[in-house]
Amino acid sequence: MARALGLWLTSIAVAGVCAAGAAEPAPGVSLTPLTDRVQVRIDGQLFTEYVVAGAPRPYCYPVLGPGGVPLTRGYPMENAPGEEHDHPHHRSLWFAHGQVNGIDFWSDAPGHGRIVHDRFLELSSGAEVAVLRAADRWLDAAGSEVCTDERTLRFYRGDAGRRQLDLEVAVVAGAAPVVLGDTKEGTMALRLHEQMRVTLPGGKPGTGHIFTSTGLTDGAAWGKRAAWCAYAGPVDGKTFTVAILDHPQNPRYPTWWHVRDYGLFAANPFGQHDFEKAPLHSGDFTIPAGGRTAFRYRLLFLAGAASPETVGAEFAAWSAAIPAQ
Repeated sequence: MARALGLWLTSIAVAGVCAAGAAEPAPGVSLTPLTDRVQVRIDGQLFTEYVVAGAPRPYCYPVLGPGGVPLTRGYPMENAPGEEHDHPHHRSLWFAHGQVNGIDFWSDAPGHGRIVHDRFLELSSGAEVAVLRAADRWLDAAGSEVCTDERTLRFYRGDAGRRQLDLEVAVVAGAAPVVLGDTKEGTMALRLHEQMRVTLPGGKPGTGHIFTSTGLTDGAAWGKRAAWCAYAGPVDGKTFTVAILDHPQNPRYPTWWHVRDYGLFAANPFGQHDFEKAPLHSGDFTIPAGGRTAFRYRLLFLAGAASPETVGAEFAAWSAAIPAQ
């Protein structure tokens, strides 16, 4: 059924393109399903692609900021000049975790788990926002199901200086409980463009800058809790700010930040042992059998060096706008 839905959606998209001919693209946010991904375009210009095959977990790549400038690293999807080839599991923008019932869904190390795209639940374009909803299966190395998820990605039209993505992932337990284990290796993550780094290869200082809602900056932000975290820096001579906002209704709000000076940028509500030197398993989080737990984030991609006041205002407006569950 999932394959049939995908083929039908693809045929509709292709028919629409043929019918449109050489006409100018209509303003708005459009989703175009292809064989292994969904293209997201804003006013006809590519924003990102949601890729569902060819890797151990779905991811978004590329992520293009205002003006079409790439804001995430190309490797391992591409071999761009001057990029470091560390951490090949850092695929642009993704959601995963390093211990789920003891199984590693974060890395590509031997024995890792896989988050396998099952089907699309919704693909809808719109004048101001497009919605992609998908279902996934989390499988261990032998192919047995550990849990499932239902995820919703909302892509906003924004304006010339702004791109915006809301991501909600509801992790669903089956007949057995699911334990999201205490490890720094997770969870809602980006690997930013190499030029945005705070520290360059060899320990040389870069021109990137990390700052949080609590006033911590750069290396001091790692492993600390905050309502939001932002990473600003240059790409090809222009400055951009990327921010992740943690919703107040998320478990363990405010989250800890697994944010590194080399460009890894992740919200992790489970790594208490690593971040605070707490006893092992202090950060374990259990979803009971048959239960589900949702995690919500807003990702902002802004032109220029946004101030803490600007990001703080974005957070206040967003968190106030979503009704309590």
